[in-house]
Amino acid sequence: MAEHPLVAAIAPLIERLNAELVSPDEAGADDIPLLWKGKPVAAVRLTPKPVDGVQGLLAEVAAELGGPLSSLSRTDKQQAVLLLEARGAFEYRKSAEIVAEALGVTRFTVYNYLNRSR
Repeated sequence: MAEHPLVAAIAPLIERLNAELVSPDEAGADDIPLLWKGKPVAAVRLTPKPVDGVQGLLAEVAAELGGPLSSLSRTDKQQAVLLLEARGAFEYRKSAEIVAEALGVTRFTVYNYLNRSR
C-alpha cells in the first residue's frame, strides 16, 4: 500500500490502538474505511478486545495450564488460584464463587488455597 498522507498522519494512532491498516481491496465488513476526498485510501482493522474480568482471567489461566480448570489436579488447581490472585482476579465482586465454580471446588477450598499461599 502506497504511503498516503492520511495513512502517514494516523499511523501512530493506529499503532497505539493495536490496530492494522489494510488496503481498500482487503477491507472486510467489520473494517473502518478511511476516505480521502470521497475515495477509499485504506481501512482500519481493529483487533478484538480481550475478555475482561474474572472470566477472562479464568480463560487465560486455563490456557496456560493446558485444559479446563475443573479437570486439573489438586496441585494444579492450587497453582491456578495463585495465578489468579497474582493477576487480580480476587479484586472482583463474587470472584471466589466464580473461581470455585470454574475449578469444581467449594468457595471454602478456594479460600484455603489462598490462605496457604500467604
